[in-house]
Amino acid sequence: MRMIYYQRGSENSVIDSQSLEEGLFSALDKIGKKKKVLVVPPDQTRIHSRAGEITALLYKYYKNDLKDILPALGTHTPMTNNQIGEMFGDIPRDLFRVHDWRKDVVTVGTVSGDMVSQITNGALDYSWPAQLNKIVLNGGHDLILSVGQVVPHEVMGMANYNKNIFVGTGGHESINKSHFLGAVYGMERIMGRADTPVRRVLNYASDNFARQMPIVYVLTVTGKNSNGQMAMKGLFIGDDYECFRLASELSLTINFDLLDKPLKKVVVYLDPQEFKSTWLGNKSIYRTRMAIADDGELIVLAPGLREFGEDPEIDRLIRKYGYRTTPEVMQFVKENSDLQNNLSAAAHLIHGSSENRFTVIYCPGYISREEIESVNFRYGELAPILARYDPAKMQDGFNILPDGEEVFYISNPALGLWATKERFNN
Repeated sequence: MRMIYYQRGSENSVIDSQSLEEGLFSALDKIGKKKKVLVVPPDQTRIHSRAGEITALLYKYYKNDLKDILPALGTHTPMTNNQIGEMFGDIPRDLFRVHDWRKDVVTVGTVSGDMVSQITNGALDYSWPAQLNKIVLNGGHDLILSVGQVVPHEVMGMANYNKNIFVGTGGHESINKSHFLGAVYGMERIMGRADTPVRRVLNYASDNFARQMPIVYVLTVTGKNSNGQMAMKGLFIGDDYECFRLASELSLTINFDLLDKPLKKVVVYLDPQEFKSTWLGNKSIYRTRMAIADDGELIVLAPGLREFGEDPEIDRLIRKYGYRTTPEVMQFVKENSDLQNNLSAAAHLIHGSSENRFTVIYCPGYISREEIESVNFRYGELAPILARYDPAKMQDGFNILPDGEEVFYISNPALGLWATKERFNN
């Protein structure tokens, strides 16, 4: 029987640590005693999800019955010991496993090309393999707890739920094809929507290939409180789509800003602790593109930026092709086997483009002007631009500088989605 074990959330809710523990433990009591538990949390790129705290509480509850922790890396680099400590605290390190998206996966089923074509209204007709880390499938666990944050997402529409399993612990082909599907279908048609073609593919896989697996989802919704501090607004625990739907509805009220008019100038700050690559940092582009005016300007303050792709091969492909328009990338894919074999990189090149509609100025901490310009961004000198648009003095939303310039400031693009009403509704 599919069910929701716990649900709480509203725009005005604040779920503190005590309330989180009480809600989580009440759900676990309903699930019943388990002897071999696997936890699948996000990695440090989702540090604001409170997943680290939740994982620590799960260890407190299950103790020795929690046998494995598998961060859902997707294509990200493995977490360092320092990152594990910062996010997960004192949980014993020997419980942590590393997902290798190239080697550690098994295919549990295939969504046919005909089904993909039907789901995407003919946008693509390739088959899609449902892939999981072998620990998830063959680890012999009697409970798998998938932990993560629901927030608007450029590939899925809304992040998490079965994405954490099929993409976060997925393989080369499944990740590549799902990302490319979202890019080809179009971000503007996907972002901020729970029901998307990519999600339908994953839902089909869940219903047909993973129903026998003991997966329970622990989903959070976070946003800023009245003091500008991050707070948990929702906690939803269940084993099916309804749990995700409820979390998505709340996220859209908290993490989605619908604007009356396009923004002429947007400044986005990338926390150096969270954003070290354009692979992640381009959320500054993904999440704002529906809000920026034609011929507008996006300034990305990126003091921690050290690389383009977190994976060496993806980094190479970004440097080779750069961030281009959708037609250009589609042509590159048609003509080049290295992109054909790495469709997630191709999707990323599309996602990171302004489609020549507005200007993107990147202000990196550790990457040169030549490198930034080689991938088709404009370069900005970090120090003077930081001095003008000081994150310590800016407030999220509209700001008027002393000289009268109006800018729209975003302190963390990973936490929301911004769009004009006209663009989103069309």
